[in-house]
Amino acid sequence: MLIFLVHTLAFARDIDKKVKITTIVCCALVFGAYAELRQLPVARAEKGFTENWSAAVRGTLMLRALGDYGRLMVFPGNLHMERNIFDPDNYLSRESWRKTVASEYLSILGLVVLAAFIYGCARSGIGKRARIMGTVWFFAAYLPISNIVQLNATVAEHWLYLPSVGFLLFFGGCALDLPRKLGAGLTAIAAIAILALSVRSTIRSSDWSNEEKFYKSTLAAGGTSCRVGVNLGQIYANRGEYAIAEKMFRHILETNPDYPIARNNLASVLVHEGKTAEAESLFARDAEHAKEAGVQYPRTWIAVLNLANMRSRAKDDAGAIALLERARADYPQVWELISLESELLRRTQGPLPALRLIENYTRQNWWHHAAWLAEGQLYAENNDVAQSTRALRYAALLDVHDVQALNLLAAISVRQNKLEQACATQRRAIAREPNQPRQYLMLAEILDKMGRTSEAQNARDDATRLKAMATSPRIAAN
Repeated sequence: MLIFLVHTLAFARDIDKKVKITTIVCCALVFGAYAELRQLPVARAEKGFTENWSAAVRGTLMLRALGDYGRLMVFPGNLHMERNIFDPDNYLSRESWRKTVASEYLSILGLVVLAAFIYGCARSGIGKRARIMGTVWFFAAYLPISNIVQLNATVAEHWLYLPSVGFLLFFGGCALDLPRKLGAGLTAIAAIAILALSVRSTIRSSDWSNEEKFYKSTLAAGGTSCRVGVNLGQIYANRGEYAIAEKMFRHILETNPDYPIARNNLASVLVHEGKTAEAESLFARDAEHAKEAGVQYPRTWIAVLNLANMRSRAKDDAGAIALLERARADYPQVWELISLESELLRRTQGPLPALRLIENYTRQNWWHHAAWLAEGQLYAENNDVAQSTRALRYAALLDVHDVQALNLLAAISVRQNKLEQACATQRRAIAREPNQPRQYLMLAEILDKMGRTSEAQNARDDATRLKAMATSPRIAAN
């Protein structure tokens, strides 16, 4: 939006003042709507880790990032995710600092890139306006990823897409002021660069063909972060290759023994391998220190969830409920914990205790579709039709793709013998999920009860046709 406004107000000469004012007002409205939506939800389920970097450190990282991005745009070699330009552990000893001294030169390279942009904007010539526009574009796209605010990485190559457009505009503006006698040479250089970069892009794109290849290529290129290793281990675990996954997770914990995400994944693999005693001890350790680890790592509450599930499967629902109740004090906004606790309460004590828990959650999270759906189901189980209908209707409004709430509403209407209302509700469900045979079969049952047998048969024919399409070789191949 900033780039659009700068171009409209400063570079577009054929736009009159009235249109520019209208443009500013519209952009302000869009920004205001975005700012308002950013306030939802009022409370985050968990707070992210924040580095308390000083202004000097952030300034240094901004220059390092500028240097790294500058060299990647000129020569995109050794591309991989999990790039990093700052590790405090590198300054613990002289030896560790020497191993990573190359990152210090990125600050100098960043100053060179900054000086080149300033010089290009200050130099007069026919390409000056293009260079200024390119510089504005580049820095408008660069500043949000420059470490001026904290993101989930200090640098990332895929953040360069938008800034690179500004870089190319700046480069084109520089080319406009070169002597005409260099035109043939520049054309040849540009053709070679386009060919080389196209080949590089093709090779790099192949790394993204599937998750496993992506993580393996990242590790091979030097992106040796624990996160990449865990993600690769999860792929093996999802394929049932638990021995390989276990080996990977144990290796990660050897290098980083305090990494709770790897420990939690290792415990999950051990459960599948039948090593429940070791798995439970790992889950218990992570659950005990989940709150402290949550300051630095995301979703540490998963250990509590997994431990509660283990105890529930071991027929210890009381122990699982007690564990989840304690965790609720630390994670009051995490729906997964609330959902499991409410289900265990419903199973052991009936719908009313579970309802009280869910109602407290929906009061604080009015936008949460799954919570309202659960509330509607619990009210239905408690035979409170009015409250169940209210909650399910609201759930259907919150998610325009949801059909579960509509299916439940249709079933309630059938039990009340409000068949016209049930039919209308089920048709809404079909409109949201027109490719699912079961929706047509549910409609057919309602139409049968209404005595509209021909329409019911048409609905069954639609369901049969959809099933045939789903099992046809052409559809199955896709």
